[in-house]
Amino acid sequence: MRYDEPLFRPPSEADSFILQATLGCSWNACTYCAMYRRKRHAVRPLDEVLADIAEAGARFAEEVRHVFVADGDPLGMATAHWEPILRALAVAFPRLRRVSTYATARNLLEKTPEELRRLRELGLSLLYIGPESGDDATLRRIAKGADAAAHVEAARKAREAGMEQSLIFLLGAGGRGRSEAHARASGRLATAMDPRFLSTLTLTVVPGTPLARLEEEGRFELPDVHGLLQELRWFVEEARPSAAIFRANHASNYLPIGGRLPRDRDAILAAIDAALVGQVRLRPEWARGL
Repeated sequence: MRYDEPLFRPPSEADSFILQATLGCSWNACTYCAMYRRKRHAVRPLDEVLADIAEAGARFAEEVRHVFVADGDPLGMATAHWEPILRALAVAFPRLRRVSTYATARNLLEKTPEELRRLRELGLSLLYIGPESGDDATLRRIAKGADAAAHVEAARKAREAGMEQSLIFLLGAGGRGRSEAHARASGRLATAMDPRFLSTLTLTVVPGTPLARLEEEGRFELPDVHGLLQELRWFVEEARPSAAIFRANHASNYLPIGGRLPRDRDAILAAIDAALVGQVRLRPEWARGL
């Protein structure tokens, strides 16, 4: 298989076959993100992608259960490009249970309901979407490219097509100035999008990004650890999906925690409260990462 580094995938796809169908991110403007900043976006030639599938199938046909299609937002590929890829995956891996990919609200809104249903029929079943915030002022500051209402509409289209969603929100994305507004609006957006999986990560200001320059100029300040824990509490207070697996155990987070919402809300809030008063040991700085 040919991979163009750097290559990223969600933590939950650690055991998946990673198929790199696109390079970089078609949007690539988010002010906090350094993942694909130096990589030019492109859709890989179909013959190369199909050759990678054939090679992986020859080697791991009976082992692969999950496939993650990379890079940044492959859902933006034309449906005519997706269809032969999904068919080839089904043939190469007879025990395949799930195909997933990163997506954006923009990707989803550009697809027709018929296109999304067709992709689902062919096996694309899980979309990882990073609204990062439900606060429109914060979404504009981080240049996400879509407001909260667009994310709600995109989620509706995905749900009606039969696709599950895994949502990611970023603690700290609103800075100190919009900390509570960002956290509570993010919880409300999580409620409206109603995902199957829900997670919070903690913003890391990466050198060289536009957000880092704002920080250097004194125009952005990340909340302190206590403030980030308080954001997590506000988020959980507001987030009321119908039935979601919630995780805040990413390496960036100070308090690894999880459960099911709404079932475990009270227990999660109690654990956060214990951390806020110093009764729970937090992840040390040296153990945190992107």
